[in-house]
Amino acid sequence: MRFWKALTLTAATGALLMTAPNAQAAYPEKPITMIVAFGAGGGTDLLIRGLAPFLEKQLGDGARIEVVNKPGAGGEIGFAAIADAAPDGYTIGAINSPNVNAIPIERQARYSLDRLDPLYNLVDDPGAFAVNAEGPFKTLADVVAYAKANPNGVTVGTTGIGSDDHLAMLVFQRQAGVTFTHVPFQGSAANEAALANKKIMLSSVNIGEAMQYKQKDPIALLGVMAGKKVEQAPEIATFKEQGYNALMSSLRGIAAPKGLPPDVRAKLIDALDKAATHPGFQAKAKELFQPTRLLPPDQYATELAASTKELRELWATAPWLK
Repeated sequence: MRFWKALTLTAATGALLMTAPNAQAAYPEKPITMIVAFGAGGGTDLLIRGLAPFLEKQLGDGARIEVVNKPGAGGEIGFAAIADAAPDGYTIGAINSPNVNAIPIERQARYSLDRLDPLYNLVDDPGAFAVNAEGPFKTLADVVAYAKANPNGVTVGTTGIGSDDHLAMLVFQRQAGVTFTHVPFQGSAANEAALANKKIMLSSVNIGEAMQYKQKDPIALLGVMAGKKVEQAPEIATFKEQGYNALMSSLRGIAAPKGLPPDVRAKLIDALDKAATHPGFQAKAKELFQPTRLLPPDQYATELAASTKELRELWATAPWLK
C-alpha cells in the first residue's frame, strides 16, 4: 500500500512539474485589452490599432488584442484605467507624455506615475500649430498680430488641460505676449474636426496627426515645435526659425499596471520590441506620419522621469492652470 501511495504522490508531483512551465508559456490565454486614453481616429488610436496585429503575431498563436478607447480629462480616465487594472498582463495601454506626467502635478489625479510600468516607447511626435487653410492666418506672425489686437479672440483647440497641445499653446502665449481662448477636446480627431469646420481658429496638435488630417481636409501648418525641420514635413518652418524658441513633443508608448509577473512582463517587452521593429509596423507608422523613437523599459522610464522633473519645475514657476 505504501508503495502505491508513494508511486501516486511521485506521479502527481511529476505532473505538476511538467504542467507548471506549460501554464506560464500559455500567456496570453485570453484577449488582452489595450486602452487608448483618447478618442477613436486620433493619432494615438491609429498608432495602437496599427501596432495591434504585429503584437498579436509576436505573442503567439491565438493571441488577440482588443483596443478600447477611454477618452476624457486630458487622458486621465484612460491612464487611471491602466493603473487600476489587475497586474496580470491582460490590461495594458498607451500612455502619452507630457499628459501622463502633467496631470498628477496639476491636480489630485485618479492615478500616480508610480502605479504605471512603462514597457516600451514607440513614437516621439513634435507639436505644431495648424489652421484652416481658408482662414485668415497664414503665418505665426498673423496669429500674434490678431491676438494682440483681439485679446482672447483666438480660439485654440487641444486634447485637454495639461496635454502637450495645451502646454505648447501656453508656452507660445508667454513667448508672444498674447492670450488665447482654450478649447479642450477629448482627442485629436475631435480637435481637427472642429478646425476643419471652422469652429475654432487654430489647433495645437502633433505634426504626425496634422499631416494625416492635411490629406483630407483644408488644413495648413504654421510651424513645428522641434529643434529642426522634421522628416514628415520638411517644408514647414520650425517655431524657432520664426522667432519663438518653443519646443514640445509627445512620447507615445505602452505601459502596464505596476506588478506584472516577471515572466509575463518579459514576454510583453520582447513582443513589443519585435512588433515595433517589424518592417510592417515601421511602414504603417510612416504611413501615419508617426516619427518612431523606440525606447526599451529602462530608457523609457528615465525619459519619463526627466520630463516629470522638468514639468514640476515649470509648475513651480508658471503653473499652467493659473
